[in-house]
Amino acid sequence: MLSILDKYIIKKFLSTFFFMLGIIMLLAMVFDISERLGEFIDNKAPISDIFLKYYLNFLVYYGNTYSSMIIFLAVIWFTAKMAQDTEIIPILNSGKPFNRFLRPYMIAATLLMIISLILNHFILPRSNKARLDFEENYYRVAHHVEDYHAEFPGNRVIYYTSFNGADSIFNDLVMEKWSPENKLIYFIKARTAKYDVKSENWIFSEFYERKVSPDGDDINEGSERRIALDFKTEDIASRQNIVEAMNYTELRDFIQKEKLRGSPSLAFYELEFYQRTSLPFASYVLTIIGVSVASRKKRGGIGVNIAIGLGIVFVYIFAMKVMAVATSNLGFPSAIAVWVPNMLFAGIAYLLYRNALR
Repeated sequence: MLSILDKYIIKKFLSTFFFMLGIIMLLAMVFDISERLGEFIDNKAPISDIFLKYYLNFLVYYGNTYSSMIIFLAVIWFTAKMAQDTEIIPILNSGKPFNRFLRPYMIAATLLMIISLILNHFILPRSNKARLDFEENYYRVAHHVEDYHAEFPGNRVIYYTSFNGADSIFNDLVMEKWSPENKLIYFIKARTAKYDVKSENWIFSEFYERKVSPDGDDINEGSERRIALDFKTEDIASRQNIVEAMNYTELRDFIQKEKLRGSPSLAFYELEFYQRTSLPFASYVLTIIGVSVASRKKRGGIGVNIAIGLGIVFVYIFAMKVMAVATSNLGFPSAIAVWVPNMLFAGIAYLLYRNALR
């Protein structure tokens, strides 16, 4: 059963969180509108699509992404105000231990964490698809890829020098097929290549084709060659953030395929997959830090606690960026990298919590 104190703190927690979430997301939307308005007008984006397909999903996505940090700021704010109004001292002096005072905070944090987990794995991907489709149609610059190289099932290797999303054309595309004994058995190179959606064939222009066999090589070249292959444009030239529109199962299967292909973006995809779980759990760590820091009355008032809170948030974001770079450039395991900031700040939370007990 929840006591009056539990209900009081949970109500303050949730109301402060949603108020701050609303203010921060509203400001984010205003800044984004000021930056994108010219592009919306130039591309004649319908007003209904701007607000229902883009900004509604924009608010859900970024609000959930930064929810753990907004939770932290909310905890700092209302707990510091309670301390300044001398509400916490009577609670602790009544005989309730600090961990009992912490309980309603953790209940509220658990509720928000569960909501965030469900959003991340099952609801947001569908929401993100509508947002990304809008971006593709109305303001995102054409997708461009350079020096792509990947392995495909069947001992095939595909690479090309560049891809231009404006016309969906691949330049200098090469496909090789190798035998299990690591001998080249097929080779085709085209000056340009494009996937034809209607016929589901690839169109190779100015091509050179070579088939290797014990009886001799069969060489063919010409101006155009149509070939049916088991991959499409998006399989070898997709934007990295396409994974934002995949649910848990789809993203897991997609990562397995990209591992087989040796995709250079594999680290990014794995970070997206594991962060969907690690970021919501940061709510626990940041809540404990927030309560421990703000529960004592300070001479500088609430402003000092807010400054400390912002400093911790910036360090947390910096730690996440460092681990993302370590994963992408140094090969650090993604599954561990996403949890390092949480483990680091869990240690800080424990020290602050022990200090608050005294």
